[in-house]
Amino acid sequence: MMTPFFDSETGLEFPSALLEPNYRPSSATLERALEGMILSASGWRKVFATGGEDSAAAEVGQGDQVLAALMGLSFYQFLVSESGTLQPRVCVGLDSRPTGPVLADCLLRVLISLGAECEYLGIVAAPEIMGYVGTSGHHGFVYVSASHNPIGHNGVKFGLSDGGVLGGAQAAALIATYRNNVARPEAVSDVLFHLKSNPTPKMGNLLHGIPRARVASRHTYSRLTDTIFTLTEEPELREVRKEQITKLILRAPVGIVAEFNGSARCVSIDRSWLEGLGVAVEAINDKPGQIVHRIVPEGSSLDLCRDTLVALARRRPEFVLGYVPDCDGDRGNVVWYDSRADEAKILEAQQVFSLCVVSELAGLDYFGEAGTKVAVVCNDPTSLRIDEIAAAFGAKVFRAEVGEANVVALARQLRAQGWTVRILGEGSNGGNITYPGAVRDPLSTLGSLLKLLRLRSVEGTPGLFERWCTASGQREAYRSEASMAEILSTLPVWTTTSAYENRAVLKITSTDHARFKASWEREFQTDWPLWQPRLGALLGVTSWSEVNYEGLEERPGVGPSVRGGRQTGGLKILLKGEDSVTQACLWMRGSGTEPVFRVLVDVKGHKPETEAILLDWLTDLVRRADRG
Repeated sequence: MMTPFFDSETGLEFPSALLEPNYRPSSATLERALEGMILSASGWRKVFATGGEDSAAAEVGQGDQVLAALMGLSFYQFLVSESGTLQPRVCVGLDSRPTGPVLADCLLRVLISLGAECEYLGIVAAPEIMGYVGTSGHHGFVYVSASHNPIGHNGVKFGLSDGGVLGGAQAAALIATYRNNVARPEAVSDVLFHLKSNPTPKMGNLLHGIPRARVASRHTYSRLTDTIFTLTEEPELREVRKEQITKLILRAPVGIVAEFNGSARCVSIDRSWLEGLGVAVEAINDKPGQIVHRIVPEGSSLDLCRDTLVALARRRPEFVLGYVPDCDGDRGNVVWYDSRADEAKILEAQQVFSLCVVSELAGLDYFGEAGTKVAVVCNDPTSLRIDEIAAAFGAKVFRAEVGEANVVALARQLRAQGWTVRILGEGSNGGNITYPGAVRDPLSTLGSLLKLLRLRSVEGTPGLFERWCTASGQREAYRSEASMAEILSTLPVWTTTSAYENRAVLKITSTDHARFKASWEREFQTDWPLWQPRLGALLGVTSWSEVNYEGLEERPGVGPSVRGGRQTGGLKILLKGEDSVTQACLWMRGSGTEPVFRVLVDVKGHKPETEAILLDWLTDLVRRADRG
């Protein structure tokens, strides 16, 4: 066994994998270990910590180490097939979970032994490694992370040279290869040999090369973040626009609280990039592994950030925003200071995406980058308020099935058809992706919010907020120094179920999505004549239509013939008034990995009571369909 590597920058030890010399798991042992793992296009995850899902232990069981090594073998085989070379270049990184270094060690030992040329970044934010791979000549990447899951969980995301995670078909092919390898004794024997052969010099070189590799990745990521922020890849124009926005920020200072919660963003560019724009930054829990509360940045996990923001804002009024990332740093939930209430409030997921869409569409107009065909791409449960925002700027909304890979793939497809797709994402979870980025990134979110707040009207040139007020017919709402509260008040008003509420997740018994949906449609059509008068009184609803979402496609219509395959995509009912304008919608989608259905209601206007009535109805329909 190698001496654990001490990473001087993070202050963490990187232990190596350790198998007993005579250890050989049975097929049944590996199959049982695999049963607890979720394998999907969104990532592969399970509880790897020996102490359970809430354990901060770094130890990984021997069977799970073999599973990790088999991931390395499977990805190598996949990359050889994709790239045509027996020596693919692979970049490996991890978030700040304690089990990450051991899992990465298992993967790397196998990849190295098979002939892959590896570069190891150690702890790195997900958007950083993905941005780096997109320009560094790697054939693919492995990122060890379980995103926002509890600390004892871990897993992997795989991607290719473009820096994006594998799409549906590629992910399915890799999963099939992995399952086959787990069941194949020869494959198990191969990875056991590679794990025990202990390629100490090569692993040592990789570990000691982490600081140099990080310098390169940060430089690339910083340049990409500047490009996203300024809407241009031209170096000189990028600097001109960045300087222009920085001057406006310095004229009206902004402060941001960064409550990192020990995430991978601790060692990324956040502080230096924001301060380079003239933003004051107060960082908390900024040592990797300093995880002091739940990893998922929701609810009580935002309390420390909110409290800190309020305390700072009372003394330093420039502090108006705060954010808390998840462990891999591709998601950062945002809070804002409301000076009228002397309170820090959470920006809801749908609000975050809406603000970013306003900012980026107005920015296209401001910088003259719009073109003739502008699109916004989002997932199917994103609120219809986005359609109103897009329409104000003459843009069209396209929706894909839930899943970041689906949204990114649809945006690429549209760009190939001549569309300008500046902003995309999953509005239901607040994740926005700003081109040329290919992954959610809290710095992109903060950049959009900073531009909306500070790229103001100057010398006859309308700023972003003025352009939005004009485009949306709200000139009377425009103020040159509008606060976040005033900007929020101009967004289209819809009442939407939060994806993070308990009401939004239903446990069911059915695992046959096709059969369940057919049953649900029958229940809905039975209820419609009974509910229509009530819906008419509440919302003026006179008719309905159905849309199914499968991968990158929106499929209008009812019945199994409209859907395809396992029929696991989302189903949405649009409730329409006499003018055929949608007044509300019911949405649902089953999980591909567990017997759970997610539900959401979206209602035009501030109508929480109506939303509750419709959600109760939708829930009842799901329960009845599950019994049918």
